[in-house]
Amino acid sequence: MMSGRLIEITHPDDPRIAEFRDIRERDLTGRDSRFIAEGTVVLRLLADAHAAAGDFAAEKVLLLKNRVTGLGDIIDSFPDDVPIYVADAEVLDGIVGFHLHRGVLALGHRAAESGIDAFLDRLPKQSLVLVGCGISNHDNIGSMFRNAAAFGAAAVLLDESCCDPLYRKALRVSVGSILTVPYCRQLGGPELLASLAGYGFAIWGLSPRGASDIRDVPASERMALVVGAEGDGLPESVLSAFGSVRIPQVPGLDSLNVATASGIALFEMAAKNGRI
Repeated sequence: MMSGRLIEITHPDDPRIAEFRDIRERDLTGRDSRFIAEGTVVLRLLADAHAAAGDFAAEKVLLLKNRVTGLGDIIDSFPDDVPIYVADAEVLDGIVGFHLHRGVLALGHRAAESGIDAFLDRLPKQSLVLVGCGISNHDNIGSMFRNAAAFGAAAVLLDESCCDPLYRKALRVSVGSILTVPYCRQLGGPELLASLAGYGFAIWGLSPRGASDIRDVPASERMALVVGAEGDGLPESVLSAFGSVRIPQVPGLDSLNVATASGIALFEMAAKNGRI
């Protein structure tokens, strides 16, 4: 079944795979609600998301010829209206603009995002969410989603100053968790947190100068962990308006990076929220 649906691409300028051309440059200019999925794990999760008919769907797949055999089950899981293109290494490198050693790409798109109230209405009564304010590093965004998935967070909420989670590198670093953890990216930080407070979330800002030890956070049915960008961190207005927590550490180092810190704090809060 698989071999009959493979479409060979023999020239980098073939218009059928135009969306994959020079993907690093396209990463910088953005793709609106479309995105590039890279790697076997992310491709499998995209196939699962497509089958579930939720927020994400696949449009087309582009594979290195010698990777096809090991991907047969994933290829067959896509419906026939998702074309599967294949190319040899020289042509594939010419398409993407660099040596793509993984040899696994797909183009997907995300459905239009709902408003914040509709999003929060869908969260379970008992929920732990991770909130990012001003996170501009794509590696950190990807790691935050991976942490959220690992510790059973119901959602990730990002303010409008955060970078797009569907950036190719963020999606890869998340190991596809961006496709499995519900998220929204909208509003400014204060408005986003006010919305969460209105839905009954106990809000805790994470900072080296937090007032409470993360281990002392009381259990509650709805909990939100808020993290800020490395360097500036969360503004004092956030830390003073809501609860603030810190991760104790030995003297001499300013702080942990946000990827590590969010993982440690989520572990503690997940235990208090009954997630793990």
